[in-house]
Amino acid sequence: TPEVYVTDAILDTGAPLNAAPSLGGRRWRRWAGSVLAMALLAPLLALGAWHGFLKPLPAGLHVASDWTAVSAGEVRLLFDITAADAYGQPIVQQQIFDESLRVISAARDFIVLDQFLFNAHHGALQPATDKVQPGMPLRSLSRELRDALVAARRAQPQLRVLFITDPINDVYGGAQSADLAALRAAGVDVVITDLDQLRDPNPIYSSLWRATVRWWSGDGEGLGWLPNPLAEGPDRVTFRAWARLLNMKANHRKVLIADDGNGGLVGLVGSMNPHDASGAHSNTALQVRGAALLPLLDSELAVARFSGWRGAWPPPALRPTPAADGARVRVLTEAAIRDALVEQFALARRGDRIEVAMFYLSERRIIDALIAAATRGVMVRVLLDPNRDAFGREKNGIPNRPVAAELLARSDGAIKLRWYRTHGEQFHSKLVALYQSD
Repeated sequence: TPEVYVTDAILDTGAPLNAAPSLGGRRWRRWAGSVLAMALLAPLLALGAWHGFLKPLPAGLHVASDWTAVSAGEVRLLFDITAADAYGQPIVQQQIFDESLRVISAARDFIVLDQFLFNAHHGALQPATDKVQPGMPLRSLSRELRDALVAARRAQPQLRVLFITDPINDVYGGAQSADLAALRAAGVDVVITDLDQLRDPNPIYSSLWRATVRWWSGDGEGLGWLPNPLAEGPDRVTFRAWARLLNMKANHRKVLIADDGNGGLVGLVGSMNPHDASGAHSNTALQVRGAALLPLLDSELAVARFSGWRGAWPPPALRPTPAADGARVRVLTEAAIRDALVEQFALARRGDRIEVAMFYLSERRIIDALIAAATRGVMVRVLLDPNRDAFGREKNGIPNRPVAAELLARSDGAIKLRWYRTHGEQFHSKLVALYQSD
């Protein structure tokens, strides 16, 4: 059967107009195209697999320490609670940040902070009138923390301060932070976490980024033309900063460890950020004293070192502590937290109780473990943020609303779920409590 070709252009190839390429030629071109596509994709796939799944984590991450016996007085739960009464008037109880300032003022030897958000960016909120609820203005948390650290260094020149933070606070190099610059000028060791050392949660995008934009260093501060992703206004940042942002990974820790001025250790681990627009969020934190903090301190120093810090601190000399009275503390970081929760949920039996208070709930193994526990007769209660408010912008409820529907449907209503009633702020807590029946 003759083959007919219709063209909308004439190419002067020197061949007869009715000449058609051979079947073998077409197959060869398709084969060559497939080989070329695989040759281009294979390095990207290998890059994504290595950085997304196979690359070893740096030292200091995924920590799962042994249990340390403590006395009940060495552990304290702190809350930031924002709510409203029946008339819409704000009810505010804030403990975490004020306790952090007290720890900083009492330190005489060293302070280590690891803070995710540390900036005065307000998102879509207007700085001149920032109020999450009527009569409740936001605190300038970043300025207060900066001033407290500068004052501590000025009062105690021998005080060593290490401040570890995430590159989001200088907009990934697109807009340098004045607060971090002030800390450096006061003698604080400021360390920006090297996120490239971590695995990529979005390997498809990140492999393209690593192969292309990561090596592009031709733009910098003052050359931006894109809007600042953290604040509305005239400020502009570079395309390179946006490209780093889209990797969607961060040093998300909120940790403060210091000497207590009396030969002991004190630390706070929680969900609160010293970030102005986060000032009204509900949060939780655990304050711990004593040797139980040593694995966490070692972890923080390791994070600083793989991010380029070259300092060397001797281990703190701890005073003797009172005899423990049955309480225990264990340090878990990163995926070790998930693994421990899944294990404990699997051990829960009928009559036990699991209570979850969470800003975001989306980790698939945690969701499945909660549903499995509920079907075994464990009482499971979940309190979630509605994922509606984000610094003056309205969100669509992802991830909590679809996850809530799944929890109720798959447990056949056995999981008891409630939404925290927010009023422009966020229910930002990350808390899980497990109770065993007698």
